[in-house]
Amino acid sequence: MKHPYLTDDHEIFRRSLRKFLEKEAYPFYDQWEEERIIPRSFWEKMGEQGYLCPDIDEEYGGSEVDWGFAVVINEELERVGSGLVGVGLHNDIVVPYITAYGTDEQKKRWLPKCTTGEIITAIAMTEPGTGSDLANIQTTAILDGDHYILNGQKTFITNGIQSDLIVVACKTDPKANPKHKGVSLLVVERDTPGFSRGRKLNKVGLHCQDTAELIFEDCRVPKENLLGEEGKGFLYLMEKLQQERLLVAIAAQTASEVMLKQTIEYVKSREAFGKPVSKFQNTQFKIVEMATEIEMGRAFLDQLIAEHIEGKDVVTKVSMAKWKLTDSAKRIAGECMQLHGGYGYMEEYEIARRFRDIPVASIYAGTNEIMKTIIAKNLGL
Repeated sequence: MKHPYLTDDHEIFRRSLRKFLEKEAYPFYDQWEEERIIPRSFWEKMGEQGYLCPDIDEEYGGSEVDWGFAVVINEELERVGSGLVGVGLHNDIVVPYITAYGTDEQKKRWLPKCTTGEIITAIAMTEPGTGSDLANIQTTAILDGDHYILNGQKTFITNGIQSDLIVVACKTDPKANPKHKGVSLLVVERDTPGFSRGRKLNKVGLHCQDTAELIFEDCRVPKENLLGEEGKGFLYLMEKLQQERLLVAIAAQTASEVMLKQTIEYVKSREAFGKPVSKFQNTQFKIVEMATEIEMGRAFLDQLIAEHIEGKDVVTKVSMAKWKLTDSAKRIAGECMQLHGGYGYMEEYEIARRFRDIPVASIYAGTNEIMKTIIAKNLGL
């Protein structure tokens, strides 16, 4: 049966990427977790091999390939570890804002270095007092001659420490009514006066992923760094969140597949009462239940990705996939840890790390409660 979006070219690409990661990522991942950061040298090696922003135009350093290649990259990075989520954020969340809404000058200035790993990107939406309610952000950017004066704080920012280029959601018209019409997107570069980084946040999981607070104090941003039109920021965010949430669903599905595979291998090798743990009916039923749920999730997800690649508006289905697959992954992490017994609680077994890393997927990119609200609205409720 023909796959909804993958071809032989994608599978050749996957084998090549997997070989690269077996050399450059798997052996060092535990060290990165301890050091709480992924070295820039890894980003640069990804760039050298064409694994950063492969879908953008060749004139900016991309390969102009279809988004199926991005899916392969995100799946293979997740197989290494969830802490590599920052690469997917750079490739498939932040850079698409520049390709979609940037001027020719902005694209020429930033995109080539995004493909080499010289520029690492981030997007700053969440604030200490504002999460999913983006219309109520408090960060302001007031035009003063040739510059915007940016003031505010952002938190939970993926790639927050390493980023060289940050797309900041801010209010250019704090008095706009309705409020969302005052939101704009400004691109802040690393050495902009008035921009500083706060703490690198100490998280339950995703240890090697640098998440930070960002602070803007009378930060002077050139007005040519406005992305798209003033007052259209909220609209841009809504347009791009479909792909962001789809990425989270892809990572959750991949993590579930990895956890199940590892658990099957473990229960076959571990013996209790004179036979492998896999021979106990409870174990078999648990494995069967997870395998069925994962298989159904994969079928739904692959069809959804195909529709997204075709350019269809699949916001409702993406919201379904985001909440359901992340919810499943959390439950599967718990079941798999249980089947590992005491060893599942030991850091030397990967399931312990997966158990820590998975829960945040139901929180970021819009909480699962927000996903259900979106679905309910779109169902006419």
